[in-house]
Amino acid sequence: MAKQSDDIPLVMGYNFNDHHHHHHYTFQHYSETSPDRIYMDYNATTPMEPEVIQVITEALQDAWGNPSSNYIAGAKAKAMISKSRESVARMVGGRAEDIIFTSGGTEANNLVLNTAVEYFRRNYKAAEQGEGHHNGTKACLPHIITSNVEHDSVKLVAEHLQKNGKAEVTFVPVSRVTARVDVEDIIAAVRPNTCLISVMLANNETGVIMPLQEICQRVKSLNKQHERFRILVHTDAAQALGKIQVDVCELGVDYLTIVGHKFYAPRIGALYVNGPGTKTPLFPMLFGGGQERNFRPGTENTPMIAGLGKAAELVISNLSDYKSHMQSTKIYLEERLQAVFEDKIRFNSHYPGSDTLPNTCNVSILGPGLQGWKVLYNCERLLASVGAACHSDNGHRPSHILLSCGVPSEVAANALRLSVGRGTTKADVDAVVEDLRETVQLLEEARR
Repeated sequence: MAKQSDDIPLVMGYNFNDHHHHHHYTFQHYSETSPDRIYMDYNATTPMEPEVIQVITEALQDAWGNPSSNYIAGAKAKAMISKSRESVARMVGGRAEDIIFTSGGTEANNLVLNTAVEYFRRNYKAAEQGEGHHNGTKACLPHIITSNVEHDSVKLVAEHLQKNGKAEVTFVPVSRVTARVDVEDIIAAVRPNTCLISVMLANNETGVIMPLQEICQRVKSLNKQHERFRILVHTDAAQALGKIQVDVCELGVDYLTIVGHKFYAPRIGALYVNGPGTKTPLFPMLFGGGQERNFRPGTENTPMIAGLGKAAELVISNLSDYKSHMQSTKIYLEERLQAVFEDKIRFNSHYPGSDTLPNTCNVSILGPGLQGWKVLYNCERLLASVGAACHSDNGHRPSHILLSCGVPSEVAANALRLSVGRGTTKADVDAVVEDLRETVQLLEEARR
């Protein structure tokens, strides 16, 4: 590939006029050193598809008006937003009115946990007034159930609510055999004051897919038995969208978090709510000009919303292609690693009986001095991470997620998360495995 001059960031390995089928291209990322780095950190973030960039650019130029105004540029913005809402809804199997645009997954997750607390408060007050018992019993706190492998934007919100005395939280540990959260464990954690269960659809480090459908079925029957307010179910689907089929009706969830920059869209998100404000409660965290039916006010970010819609359309049309391409690339990657490193390799993303994402390979190369960060630092071409990129500043401790899944500490310390994308080729895999082989050899020789 022709080396581009440094002042032109290499958005992807090909230009916008190329409308060939994009699987044959490597999404080369601009890097300070040289354009021959190979990116395998798609679970952290994805580049934008050229078509997405094009739609955003058009929106920046033509749809600059305020969507709440009725002149041309405003009407154009409004039309774009409503088209995107339809596309995002279709991608997850919901209705357009179930989609609320947010700044990203973090905001969507915060919105759900805060809604649950407020929902409990209102119901508890109503129940208390109904029964009229104020005989000195201290107010009951809402109870939230989640897993111990959630993304920080769920985990830290739950811990914050707990610390501030706003909620009680149970962090249900995943099984150390399957790395999945056990449905029975979730149900066993339910208390009379439980108002929300929040479990991610797929884990960002292990790729393990959680049994959301079964959780929802069990909660539904619990809700039928109890006359009081219902237990709400939320899933953060950040890592699942664009990789596996996601259908809110099939799952049965009340809320689902959508994150654009994990499926080749910009850094914007959305929250699916099954009938927001009518069937399912939703209480805003922000107050302002009434946009998004007041659930999430603020003048809409039209270009990014348009980009999210376009990326959703691409997922609707191409999901099975994306999935099978990523799956075969990952399998090839694992075969090559196994062939090169033989008994020195451990896969931290293989669990008996658990389904995993088609693109995620978490692997440790065993041996002293082969810590994940050290291997990555010394690689010439591979760009990957040791775990969730969002908190890579925690020194060099092994991932708490891998430890929770039963990975021994000395194996977890050497973990690399390799996540492939729509454009990752077998040639990329060969180059990366060769890079790892040379790096490991180098590090081992340095120890002698």
